[in-house]
Amino acid sequence: MRSTKPSPFEKMLVWDNHVCLPHDPHEKWMHELLRHKNAGVNMLLLSVAGSDIETLETLFRMTAFYRDWITNHPDDFCLVLTAQDVRNAKINNKLGIAFDVEAPKAMGEQLSLLGMYHDLGIRWMVMAYNANNQIAGGCHGEDPGLSSFGYRLIEEMDRVGIVKCCTHTGYRSAMDVLKHSNKPVIFSHSNPRALWDHPRNIPNELIDACAETGGVVCINGVGIFLGDNDISCETMSRHIDYVVQRIGINHVGIGTDYTYDTADLDGELESARHIWPKNLGYEPGIKFFPPEDLPKLGNELLRLGYSEQDMGKIFGENLLRVAEQVW
Repeated sequence: MRSTKPSPFEKMLVWDNHVCLPHDPHEKWMHELLRHKNAGVNMLLLSVAGSDIETLETLFRMTAFYRDWITNHPDDFCLVLTAQDVRNAKINNKLGIAFDVEAPKAMGEQLSLLGMYHDLGIRWMVMAYNANNQIAGGCHGEDPGLSSFGYRLIEEMDRVGIVKCCTHTGYRSAMDVLKHSNKPVIFSHSNPRALWDHPRNIPNELIDACAETGGVVCINGVGIFLGDNDISCETMSRHIDYVVQRIGINHVGIGTDYTYDTADLDGELESARHIWPKNLGYEPGIKFFPPEDLPKLGNELLRLGYSEQDMGKIFGENLLRVAEQVW
């Protein structure tokens, strides 16, 4: 007789901290998100403005569209505004969704927008997207460090309850954020540079400093950041294990950066080479770790000797803790 005992993956909270849809308000893409739900994901952060070339209008239009869709499809989705909403999504077998921003440049220097962002359900924002902006230096730019406006911004983000994210951010600027934060900071989708030497990946010093804030480093599933366009569970787990061994089980999560429309991405790469330099692998054909492989990743971590309790922290509990502390 087949056992009806739930698998470890089915029992735990599963949180993917960054997912990308094309910024085209069309319902076909929302149906695609059922792939995450059917894979056992309970919570995800959905990008509403995907790089610093996107406008404030895009951010508001996409957020309005997503909120309307989620509200009108309550059988499968729920809008997440609080940590308890995350728990309820798991209990009620729904896909909880909150939003993130990778286009901080769009806000200019209007700090008052942050309160509105929070009201809309935006729960983390990067400091820069590869190139420099009015806040910080990008990982592919000449990094001058956090600007005077940037320091005011991170204080206001703490006040209103938006998590500060240093993915895509230059080393000096990221270290400025980490050293001047009183609340946890995350790398929402960043991999260790020690395992794959790409400037979008982060060195040990930033990994350590993130943990010192109480934050979480979320491993992404992008082939060119995992190494040689390899999105296998073995490679993904190697990056997870490296960061666990470096800073401990309480500071590691998952943000796959799964991109549902790679054709849309391929077109964007060529149009903005100041953001995606040509010699760093930003070419058509980038592979992404699919949501369907998340349970297999859990099995791989079990094979490596991780306990169910430890897996629960990696797959969601660590990010839930940050939500409780910041949101």
